[in-house]
Amino acid sequence: MTLPLEGVRIIEAATILAAPLSSSLLSEFGAEVIKVEEPGRGDPVRGFPPLAGGASGPFHVTNRNKKSVTLDLRTEAGAALLVDLCRDADALVLNYRPPTLERWGITYERLKAANPRLIVLHLTAFGLGGPYSDHPGFGRVAEAFAGLTHITGEPDGPPYFPGYPVADGMGGVWGAFLLTIALLHQRETGEGQLIDLALYEPILRMMEDFVVRYGLNGEVKGRSGNDQPHSCPNGIFPTADDLYVVLPASTPNMWDRLVQLLDDPDGELAALDTAPKRIAERPRVNAAVTAMTSRYERDQLVELLRSHGIACGTVNTVADICADPHIAERGNLVTVHDDALGDLLVQAPIGHFSSISTVVGPGPRLGQHNDEVLLAVEGMTEERLAELRRDGVV
Repeated sequence: MTLPLEGVRIIEAATILAAPLSSSLLSEFGAEVIKVEEPGRGDPVRGFPPLAGGASGPFHVTNRNKKSVTLDLRTEAGAALLVDLCRDADALVLNYRPPTLERWGITYERLKAANPRLIVLHLTAFGLGGPYSDHPGFGRVAEAFAGLTHITGEPDGPPYFPGYPVADGMGGVWGAFLLTIALLHQRETGEGQLIDLALYEPILRMMEDFVVRYGLNGEVKGRSGNDQPHSCPNGIFPTADDLYVVLPASTPNMWDRLVQLLDDPDGELAALDTAPKRIAERPRVNAAVTAMTSRYERDQLVELLRSHGIACGTVNTVADICADPHIAERGNLVTVHDDALGDLLVQAPIGHFSSISTVVGPGPRLGQHNDEVLLAVEGMTEERLAELRRDGVV
């Protein structure tokens, strides 16, 4: 088994979720990631609960496998050390706003001059260009800006956030994807790259029918609750034991199988044999499906539906996930050990390869690798490092 990114060195000067997730994903396939954090404080995620022994559980998910170095980038000495770290790195991941980096003297021009083959992924809320480029923002701001928040919620209610900051997760995944593309290009040409990624852009890209619908007929897509605008029935339905199942009968064959289980003595539901017909009668169709699902307990219903070849799923809690035999057999959760938190159950790397291995370890303590990393910088001595510590740069 091999680690395909072994030998790739990534410097990360980024906080919270999206940008750190990008480098974390590459670390799982062997990349060395050196996380640069503020002395004494570190990434704010270090304070996210649950906490034990002063350590954060969530930090070890987004920042696992990394090394931690502390540098005060607001000082010229700290900024200069960041540039020095980039001289023999393959990539740098940033998420500070452009005015902040300019004030610190950390510019792409300076970084490129130090290392022409350096890839810089700069992930910000609104990107490096455009009238909003200087605006601060987080994942929830990006979701609202890209239109996801507007279409989330009940038709007659206010917009809702999803239960997870989707823009952060999507931004992290797209950041890792773009880094990989740039690394392949670097390997072929030796060229560096500035990757300008806005947090809202992956959300906008993934909403396939959102813009094209408006462009074709001027329709502004609204909220539809748990219903899927293009098919019916396709929603979340209750069971007799006060749980829920997902039931997307979104193809003709699936509907033909499902309608056999519904109360339809006169064949009126069976006559709704196209998606437009069922969408036009959505309240009646949903009511019939709800009446059927409410007669069974969840596990009994799922068994019944699957025995008829009907796609369905349970609405799982995290307790359900951690106890699920399919999750266990596929190794989707693994245990890592941290000195402060003990054994941590975390998500495993994604992807099951026949000849590629992955890495899963805990996140680093703040500044844990200062000596290892900084003493390797050209011209650094123990005396100079001690001086930087006294000055609060490290």
